[in-house]
Amino acid sequence: MKTSKIPSIPSSEITPEGVYLNRRQFMKLAGGAGAAALLAACGVQPTENVATPETPALLDELGEPANTFEQITHYNNYYEFTTDKEGVANLAEDFPTTPWQVEVGGLVQNPRTYDIDQLRAFPQEERIYRLRCVEAWSMVIPWTGFPLAKLLAEVEPLTSARYVAFTTKMDEEHMPGLKSPFYPWPYTEGLRLDEAMNDLALLVTGLYGKDLPPQDGAPIRLAVPWKYGFKSVKSIVKIDLVEEMPETLWNTVAANEYGFYANVNPDVHHPRWSQATERRIGETKRRETLLFNGYTEQVSALYEGMSLYSNF
Repeated sequence: MKTSKIPSIPSSEITPEGVYLNRRQFMKLAGGAGAAALLAACGVQPTENVATPETPALLDELGEPANTFEQITHYNNYYEFTTDKEGVANLAEDFPTTPWQVEVGGLVQNPRTYDIDQLRAFPQEERIYRLRCVEAWSMVIPWTGFPLAKLLAEVEPLTSARYVAFTTKMDEEHMPGLKSPFYPWPYTEGLRLDEAMNDLALLVTGLYGKDLPPQDGAPIRLAVPWKYGFKSVKSIVKIDLVEEMPETLWNTVAANEYGFYANVNPDVHHPRWSQATERRIGETKRRETLLFNGYTEQVSALYEGMSLYSNF
């Protein structure tokens, strides 16, 4: 996985937010040589790889163009606000994201509480990741952030730590969805420690070269692109290193439908729908789902010897 520091010109200025071209259109405009250089990047698009303002060139490593800023910020699952995907942006508009602190502790040598400016001080990278929702829709998103592994290295996990548990913000004044009695708030999620240390696991602070919007998990969220989207917990306020597999909201609500691992797998179907295909937001035709969302080379070693069916 190649990485790059954030360029001095934000991607929001390099690529107009309202423009969206499909892959065929891009290949036609960019030409073979320019497109080949772009496709060589593995999820990271340095400034020099951008073609022209007329040719939006924010592509993932498979050559798929990023969704528009409008699409990414107006189609969101964020149950703390509402179950209406198109209603989250409006309800989250006044959600306060400063001041903000993230407490990192548990089985670590150096427990620490970070404020958001300290987290943004980590060297930031732009990475274009695919997001695959368990509901069988998907996007391609240009995130800004830094590897979770860098934060964990600072606090130094103890040898007894085997999992990383995440807790999201509970703000009853600004999050009307918290009134729902159907969910065991706060929203919690978890990863195995080796998953969390994988370079793809990203703590996200921005989108399209801007600060992360509230509806997308501001001011800091997780992006784990080889797993279904519900694993990428939003608005994080606490990270704990623990020995036992942590309880997570969706695994608690319906363990038969939402496993702890939640790796994208076209052969392991949700009890109520197939995972073999997905709908990319902005497209009409369905596309085939890729194992590990297409990140097999980077993550398959994490699951050697494990059954991807019983450990769904």
